Amino acid sequence: MTIFVHEAGPHDADAVVLLHAVGTTGWMWERQVTALKSDLRVLVPDLPGHGRSAAVAWESIGGTAALVAELIAARAPSGRAHVVGLSLGGYVAATLAATAPDVVASAIVSGVNVLPFPNPGRLRLMGALMAPVMKWGPVLRANARALNVPDADVDGYLTAARTTDRHAFRKASNDAIDFRLPPRTSPCRVLAVAGANEHDLTKRSLAEIATAFPNGEARLAPGVGHAWSGENPDLFTAMIRAHLSGSALPDALTHA
Repeated sequence: MTIFVHEAGPHDADAVVLLHAVGTTGWMWERQVTALKSDLRVLVPDLPGHGRSAAVAWESIGGTAALVAELIAARAPSGRAHVVGLSLGGYVAATLAATAPDVVASAIVSGVNVLPFPNPGRLRLMGALMAPVMKWGPVLRANARALNVPDADVDGYLTAARTTDRHAFRKASNDAIDFRLPPRTSPCRVLAVAGANEHDLTKRSLAEIATAFPNGEARLAPGVGHAWSGENPDLFTAMIRAHLSGSALPDALTHA
């Protein structure tokens, strides 16, 4: 089955694919789409088990990367695209950069951990306990607060989260816990980034990701956490534009 993709921007422009986090949809990229669609072809899929792709079963991060690679080959004007992913989308983007450089012109991966968690079993148990109540209003509102979702976006977040398949949420979350970079060398240009308020493991992973790619680099975004595309959308968008063009990244992003 194919996944849903929202498309915006000129049909003949360079393409950028925006990959969303677990438990939400392509809705989370609304501000970036508005800012980028004037001169870029913007492709925003709903990943398997999420949003308008909820009927597509989540199989694995690798399987999802293969679906996105097919999407790029079919929908990007040149058959190649820049890929931007946050959280779960970042894991998919990192996999694409490592395994499909023929369709990935460059990648930005944000909020990705590639180091072993100290208590993975506890995290899986927490995911199992959360899955049955993940669409309950108080739980969603608590998640929104934990992610610093802006007040203006809370209703949109709640609506998007309620479209997520519970099995997909649990399976994708477990896949992220177990994630390691594919063991191969790729020429893809990769920017690994995280909010400065992120978990320490995620920040320590930045150097690991950057050194895994010959053309990799790592940066920290000041004063923000995991879901910083919504906390500081202007900086996130400026980072995308700079990375896509190969120009200097915004000064606000510090070396990790």
